[in-house]
Amino acid sequence: MEIAGLSALVTGGGSGLGAATAELLAARGARVAVMDRNAEAAAGVAAKVRGLALPADVTSEAEVAAALDKAAALHGVPRAVVLCAGIGGAARILGRDGPHDLALFERMVRVNLVGSFNVMRLAAQRIAAVPPLTAGEGGVVVMTASVAAFEGQVGQAAYSASKGGVAGMTLPAARELARFGIRVVTLAPGIFRTPMLSDLPAADQDALGRAIPFPGRLGDPAEYAALVAHVLENRYLNGETIRIDGALRLAPRWP
Repeated sequence: MEIAGLSALVTGGGSGLGAATAELLAARGARVAVMDRNAEAAAGVAAKVRGLALPADVTSEAEVAAALDKAAALHGVPRAVVLCAGIGGAARILGRDGPHDLALFERMVRVNLVGSFNVMRLAAQRIAAVPPLTAGEGGVVVMTASVAAFEGQVGQAAYSASKGGVAGMTLPAARELARFGIRVVTLAPGIFRTPMLSDLPAADQDALGRAIPFPGRLGDPAEYAALVAHVLENRYLNGETIRIDGALRLAPRWP
């Protein structure tokens, strides 16, 4: 799929991996719609990329549908849909204060997994309703999991479950949507320098970076964005979860 001239939608586009992706796609000639629950953040990135700001909660059917319709009206139906919206957090199944808060577990799954499914299904509905591009290509959905989907650490039961669900639905989604020419690929980033790590002191962030075999540093969101661009352009990538982690394998817990 050619990026230049493409209508693209990036969820969680107001910061981190999403913002970097929005910037790269715009630089490559795409018309970018930036969806984020934080309206101010969405507007800031949209202004930077000369795109469209779409304040919306990925877990809301009505808000996502309205955002997609607005993007379609102004940019054309988004054919590149990149799902970066998500939340983190840690809590033990049995902690000092008792069992894991059930509401926290439900919220993690709701945002990370249900939110991804919600945007994918509504975007796919709109892509399937318009004629395909060259070679029968309808569009591409790129979801974001995490290396924690495969080796979650102590305290990551909720987060790992939510991201493991994203990885798990990648292949069946790709198989089902293939008849519409829609590819589905998931990226599983390791430890990246994003707002999720912003509360950690710089020394702790550097220590995390040194745990990466090579290069010995935290990931740059621009590197995630570059892989998104490659997925969009490489028509033979489909139904796969791709790790982007510098060969990191998470230990049961950090020292």
